[in-house]
Amino acid sequence: MKLSSEEVAQYLLKHPQFFEEYAIMLADIQVPHPHGGNAIPISERQIIALRDKNHILQEKLRELVICGEENGLISEKMHRLAVALLTFTRLNDLLHGLNVSLREVFSIPHMALRLWNITGDAALPELTQTTPDIHVVAESLLHPYCGSHVLNEIRSWFGEDAAPLCSFAMVPLRTEQTIGLLVMGSEDPRRFYPEMGTVYLTQLGELVSAALRRYKPAEESEKAG
Repeated sequence: MKLSSEEVAQYLLKHPQFFEEYAIMLADIQVPHPHGGNAIPISERQIIALRDKNHILQEKLRELVICGEENGLISEKMHRLAVALLTFTRLNDLLHGLNVSLREVFSIPHMALRLWNITGDAALPELTQTTPDIHVVAESLLHPYCGSHVLNEIRSWFGEDAAPLCSFAMVPLRTEQTIGLLVMGSEDPRRFYPEMGTVYLTQLGELVSAALRRYKPAEESEKAG
């Protein structure tokens, strides 16, 4: 009776003593080299398998180390931003500092921001009145959005820089209520993509929202308190 490969494998699993009883025979068994070439002893094949497994584990470890280093750098940048936002006492300075930080520290050259329910200089572009559609978008975002599609009104916020932008990150700003929408754009279609993690974008939104809270109308701040 001819046994299948599966049956042989199952037999060996159930009878490990086979390898002790036929140790000499095992030493004479030749198997194909996993990377091509002549047949090799089964013991050498096992060594090669262990080396390959070790190589895979080393690659995974290297990826984890790189990921950890990248996360460490981002955390440091977030800390620097938080410290910077705490130093501003005027809305104009805060908005300028945020723009500079995103551009120079986070390497995001294109940023647009619109705010409402905020007290400040009406001439600031960030306080330009927005349509109800923008408020709906901001209210609907439970998490930051990353992708290629934004409303034409949002694209217009970037002015002459809008045309080459291929990907966007939209971050809602909230205190007790939604107070604005922070949008970052990139010419790189893979800079902000739907599957990317949004943990740091969420933290960014929370930091900016907390910094802006002091500029809410006095009566709303009192109600919140």
